[in-house]
Amino acid sequence: MEIAEFKNQLTQTAAKIQQFRRSLDLDNLKESIAINEQKMLQPDFWQQTQTAQKIIAQTNQLKEQYNTFMQLNEQQENAEVALELLQAEPTDHQLAQELTNTLQDLQQHLHQYELNLLLDGPYDHNNALLEIHPGAGGTESQDWGSMLLRMYERWGEQHDFQVEIEDYQAGEEAGLKSVSLMIKGHNAYGLLRSEHGVHRLVRISPFDAAGRRHTSFASVEVMPELDESIDIEVNPDDLRIDVFRSSGAGGQHINKTSSAVRITHQPTGIVVSSQAQRSQLQNRQTAMNMLRAKLYQRELEAQKQREAQIKGEQAVIGWGSQIRSYVFHPYTMVKDHRTNYETGNGQAVMDGDLDAFIYSYLQWELSQKQTH
Repeated sequence: MEIAEFKNQLTQTAAKIQQFRRSLDLDNLKESIAINEQKMLQPDFWQQTQTAQKIIAQTNQLKEQYNTFMQLNEQQENAEVALELLQAEPTDHQLAQELTNTLQDLQQHLHQYELNLLLDGPYDHNNALLEIHPGAGGTESQDWGSMLLRMYERWGEQHDFQVEIEDYQAGEEAGLKSVSLMIKGHNAYGLLRSEHGVHRLVRISPFDAAGRRHTSFASVEVMPELDESIDIEVNPDDLRIDVFRSSGAGGQHINKTSSAVRITHQPTGIVVSSQAQRSQLQNRQTAMNMLRAKLYQRELEAQKQREAQIKGEQAVIGWGSQIRSYVFHPYTMVKDHRTNYETGNGQAVMDGDLDAFIYSYLQWELSQKQTH
């Protein structure tokens, strides 16, 4: 690598570290750590165990952010010193290789650090429950739903996530009427929550003999899997639980079982089903977890609406707003309407190449927080 390339890479990493410095507010970070440590020294600190544990966890997280940033800063400074030495001895190949290795490590650590900063939500590290519901339009939109299912399955495979189909309702002629996926892996919810919203497809319909262009819509809901420690109140008297025999609709997608479970939460009208597990008990537990996730998401959306009203925002906030368009005719383009990120390689996106959209959303979300 030429010295000019080393300089360019170091300029880029220095800019990224400076961006982290601004977003972190190191003085405020140190002050928060000091305040928490002072609380931990108080004689009555352990009288409220849950509060004490939360303060300790928060302090450890803040310290990790601060210490890792200082390590990145030190790596950057060491690389700059190595570059100065290389400029004095440009034929020293060993030094050039060491600088190359240092820069590769630094860039990898920067990427991981940025991801950790972006995925700071309370449930970002959890597994994700993802549902796809085609809009009006019959076969056309149901086929679009199956295309999205394949896209998320491919994305999950690329990240070594476990993708389980909990409930699958096949379309009448093609595609699907609805599908519920559990995507298991570290940060699954934090990464996939960017997909929550309405996805729009424009293409020449394969189901139209006249070869006309059609527009289809499908909503994608993404919720974190919640364990029993999360306090989501569910009154058993509010539930109607039906047990039914699976028809096996969906073919390879589900295990045929005679113990499928459907739970209706009567106050909200939320309905969840599970038919993929082997026993009625397992299906019931899965369905209850899905219901808890949906109730959490419902409260999250209500909170966003309240915040928007307080701030006087006019934009529609909620899962119903259109977030992304996939255009395959008369040109090819996939565009996210929140971040304006777009690509002309629509086939790659449909094959699961979503990371650029996800990271753009997370960075946009962070910038939104900083401006409010």
